[in-house]
Amino acid sequence: MRKVDLSIVGAGPAGLAAAIKGAKRGCNTVALDMNPRPGGQLIKQIHKFFGSREHHAGTRGTEIADTLLHEAESSGVEVMIGAEVYAIHDNTLEIAQMFGGDSPPSLSGGATTSQSRPLSIEARQIVLATGGAENALNFPGWTLPGVMGAGAAQTMSNVWRVLPGERILMVGAGNVGLIVSYQLLQAGAEIVAVIEAAPRTGGYGVHAAKIRRAGVPILTSHTVVRASGKSRVEQAVIAKVDASWRTVPESEEKLDVDTICIAVGLRPNARLASLAGCKFDYSPSLGGWVPIHNSRMHTTVPGIYLAGDLSGVEEASTALEEGRLAGICAASSLGKGRVGDSKEIEAIEERLLSLRSGPFCQRLQDAKQKLIEIGEAQCPKE
Repeated sequence: MRKVDLSIVGAGPAGLAAAIKGAKRGCNTVALDMNPRPGGQLIKQIHKFFGSREHHAGTRGTEIADTLLHEAESSGVEVMIGAEVYAIHDNTLEIAQMFGGDSPPSLSGGATTSQSRPLSIEARQIVLATGGAENALNFPGWTLPGVMGAGAAQTMSNVWRVLPGERILMVGAGNVGLIVSYQLLQAGAEIVAVIEAAPRTGGYGVHAAKIRRAGVPILTSHTVVRASGKSRVEQAVIAKVDASWRTVPESEEKLDVDTICIAVGLRPNARLASLAGCKFDYSPSLGGWVPIHNSRMHTTVPGIYLAGDLSGVEEASTALEEGRLAGICAASSLGKGRVGDSKEIEAIEERLLSLRSGPFCQRLQDAKQKLIEIGEAQCPKE
């Protein structure tokens, strides 16, 4: 059995940020990811980020992933891809090999490896950064080939260069639905419509404006009623909904489409945290059942921290900051802190507060604060 100081589960923005902070403080650090490429959601985000310089404003997600991976490997982090953690007990991770043969190339060509056999790793501290999972939407025909999550369509198009369909209906007008619609347009698909059950779009106006300029209708107060087809999606039926979310009689409209993308939100991918014995609290604003954690990202299980969408679904910039915080605090708990950590933690907390400020984020900030207050009472004291 291998033994390390710090093990990170998930090599997306939160996981890589945590690994970098831990390794730079002298922790023997390994980051594990079940996918063939590290970077998480970043590797399919070809759009440029908003925000500040600290959050890579003006940089495409794919480039941010490359930068983070290079910094992680330069700091001494071992990034293991194709490594699925299927069990966790007594600070031990049980890992299954997902990809045989040669290791897929890392984004930076560095020391990324792929395991060819089962492996157990005992870590003094663990950071869970397992991200979020797409919510499904149940309607007649939802199991037909051609119905998929918007994130899955984005992966097919932007990572694997496979167009998921030619005539697409997007269900959901949040940022994910709007951004993926625009990227599918760029890839050559026709977006027949974007529909949203709410009376207004939930994403940024700039994203909505892009696809409207391309001639794509955005239909608010609409939902998908059913899908039909012999061996795959051939048609979708949509309808208006009233203020009580009930379909309006005689408002149905048939659309000839071969793909229906579902973009109705994410939830924390919390299965591994549950296996580890973490306690949970239900928070609709944060995506559903969320592992309880304190202000230092420590869960109710000693030695297990978390970061990113697992701690509540937010943006990649927030995931980066939470990963940095978790990495610093996990290293500090091992006696590997360094001078200036307290000031760096304060700066991270200020940036997190800024990211969660504004009229649209107040509910999110309140939900996060409530969860942390619960964590301060229930999580181990360091």
